[in-house]
Amino acid sequence: MHPALVSSKALMTEALFVWSGVGWDVHGTSFVERLSAVGVADRVAPRRVRVQARQIYCFAKAAHLGWYPDGAAIARKALGSLLVKAKSPDGRPGFVHILAPDGSVLNPLRDTYDHAFTLLALATVYQLDRDMRVRAEIDSLMHFIDTQLRSPDGGYVEGIPAAMPRRQNPQMHMFEAFIAAFDATHDPAFQQRAGDIFGLFVSNLFDAKTGMLGEYFEQDWSRIEPVSVEPGHQAEWVWLLKQFERITGCPTGKYRAVLLESALRYHDATGCLVDEGDVHGNVVKSTRRLWPQTEIIKAWLAQAESGVEGAADEARAALARLDKHYLQHPVKGGWYDQFDAEGNSLVDTIPASSFYHILCAVAEADRVLGAEAQ
Repeated sequence: MHPALVSSKALMTEALFVWSGVGWDVHGTSFVERLSAVGVADRVAPRRVRVQARQIYCFAKAAHLGWYPDGAAIARKALGSLLVKAKSPDGRPGFVHILAPDGSVLNPLRDTYDHAFTLLALATVYQLDRDMRVRAEIDSLMHFIDTQLRSPDGGYVEGIPAAMPRRQNPQMHMFEAFIAAFDATHDPAFQQRAGDIFGLFVSNLFDAKTGMLGEYFEQDWSRIEPVSVEPGHQAEWVWLLKQFERITGCPTGKYRAVLLESALRYHDATGCLVDEGDVHGNVVKSTRRLWPQTEIIKAWLAQAESGVEGAADEARAALARLDKHYLQHPVKGGWYDQFDAEGNSLVDTIPASSFYHILCAVAEADRVLGAEAQ
């Protein structure tokens, strides 16, 4: 097994231990948002619903993989707390946006991005043991998404109240959540919903002329100029399109190849993807977050599964870069979140939000590359 995969799998065990220990607030029955640079929990920071949902996903996924059997109980406890505190605490349908550490509501916005991750969390927990109470929550959430968040212009609104500009990001994560919900339930309705998002991708989000995925749009999905290009999202769509192809049989190879080629235009001397570019291939933001590095790993893994020559080696190289630059943190189970062009760390905390990206990339690497090594 590749050394970087061995190292990153070891980090998963350490991270799961950390976030179920110091990163879990027993009194608030929720995960803290971040740890300090020395691993001390920030127990006073507000708690975003999307982060709670991401952490639930991580522990349920780790339990499903057999990496952390105790993760199932933690995921269920955190999900139960989220449902009590964040679902309709003000009597209105949907999940609120931000909670205080004591569970009170700090921001009642119904954010579409949050709901996508809540569906992902529910689907992953449901996959553990097919608990019908969890399935009922999936159905309840889907009723809200279908009746309150759908846009007459296609896709989903930004939230309630609606906001502008429209972004591809919530659409992408709904796409991800629908695929996960299909995998968990085998309900063809989720295939159809994912197909609707794929249609939006083909018709509006992706520009065939430039080979670029847009980030910001007007109400009618026309692009806002100048077009911002986030190479991490270009890569993330590569993996998601492969998953869509897996559940539907719809070929996506031509889109994946172009998106990957576009993403690879934006990197620095380390080989890591930078945060933002323009449609001409110029770097706009030379900073580099952790999460785009996980998405390029997944993109290469998707291509490797499709038989693209050299893709597995590229995935290993990307995994080694992630391990070298981001995962060698003095806190066991910790990570660096962002660097500037000179390699200086820009975030002096260990944010919980990054765990979802790391765990998904390592799980995919273990599934694809680990299987090759056996």
